[in-house]
Amino acid sequence: IMLRVITYTPDHQIGVVDVVLSIQQREFNLPITLEAQPDLTDITGFYQSGRGNFWVALEDSRVVGSIGLRDIGHQQGALRKMFVAAEYRGATRGVAQLLLDTLTAWAQAQELTEVYLGTTEQFRAAHRFYEKNNFTTIERINLPLNFPVMSVDTRFYRRSL
Repeated sequence: IMLRVITYTPDHQIGVVDVVLSIQQREFNLPITLEAQPDLTDITGFYQSGRGNFWVALEDSRVVGSIGLRDIGHQQGALRKMFVAAEYRGATRGVAQLLLDTLTAWAQAQELTEVYLGTTEQFRAAHRFYEKNNFTTIERINLPLNFPVMSVDTRFYRRSL
């Protein structure tokens, strides 16, 4: 079984929405709907413009993970929609690391200097993962003005490239 990370195309949309919503709603009981996340219904328009992009982790043809980079100007990017299906998590699988490494290589090639992200208090394993990958916590007030904060975001990180 082949696991790979590739650039998103619209035929991955249903798979991405399924992974993201199942984690947000069923696993973590977050009060967030598809309608509250318009980026998920226009991934190409929202992420794949400017210096941004979006990637999916596939096992055969099944989407098992996602990560997006939104160009927010000023050589800065916002990391969003990083989700990995429960059975594909952990260092042994390496899916999250592969997704993040793909985004980081792209961001550096695009000459971005910083990547920011917002997450929720409940995603404790994600906090450890980001911190292990040289992200440092910052206060919301220190985010770039054009950073797209989501209603459920309560914890914010920054990484210099």
